[in-house]
Amino acid sequence: MAIEVRPHGRVGAEILGLDLAAIDDEALAQVRCVFAEHGVVFFRDQQISEEQHIAFARRIGPINTNRFFAAHPAHPEIALVIKEPHHRDNIGGGWHTDHSYDAIPALGSILVARELPQSGGATSFASMYAAYEGLPGSLRQRLDNARAVHSARHVFGSKASAYAAASDTRAGRIGNASAADVLEDVIHPAIITHPLSGKRAIYINPGFTTRILGLSDAESDALIAEVFAHCQNPAYHSTFTWQPGSVALWDNRATWHYAHNDYHGQRREMHRITIEGEPLH
Repeated sequence: MAIEVRPHGRVGAEILGLDLAAIDDEALAQVRCVFAEHGVVFFRDQQISEEQHIAFARRIGPINTNRFFAAHPAHPEIALVIKEPHHRDNIGGGWHTDHSYDAIPALGSILVARELPQSGGATSFASMYAAYEGLPGSLRQRLDNARAVHSARHVFGSKASAYAAASDTRAGRIGNASAADVLEDVIHPAIITHPLSGKRAIYINPGFTTRILGLSDAESDALIAEVFAHCQNPAYHSTFTWQPGSVALWDNRATWHYAHNDYHGQRREMHRITIEGEPLH
């Protein structure tokens, strides 16, 4: 297959001329290289079934079956990311990095657009490669040897679920709070050397990072807030507008993402498969 790679704004790349339902080993190797370099790759005009989605994911790596999202009724490997017209809140509507709460965080995810609103529903991505390169020297020095705590309980646990029951945050779309309640917090370096690209990247995120080790609560909160403010600089961001047949493959170790919640009264259904990762250093 002759494929074309186009940078996608400030973050990621679009790969054209590729049929994910019939990808060969040579094209897959090219996808891996672009993915390692850019942190997220986008594909357009794909016509892949659920079975082909699963098959492509397995070409990337072992599948991580999600513990908290509602599963596809026929394909448990696929997590459903759905907002119905009556839902107020969407899933993923804030900057975050998936699965940083796991001892071995997931490599990334493959998201397929199945039903889109007439307008809205884009996803923004932030490059943690670029954010690291842009760190002021003093802030970089404070982070280079820092270690951060990541937790799932405040997002998926029983206390979060109790709040969600009254606020329409989950509405049956996210569950299994008992699994989150017993999931131990984990510690990762605040700055990692990416296992595929060898680049340095910031590895804390607003969704799941709760504190920096070795600092008082006030010092930790202040440092985290400073890093988050730095990473939310639009210079490190790009927004992907979904179309029928769009697919995104993103790297949790190199990016943040944010699902826009700007399509109230419309339905959006996305299918997500997450890929197992490897230890971070």
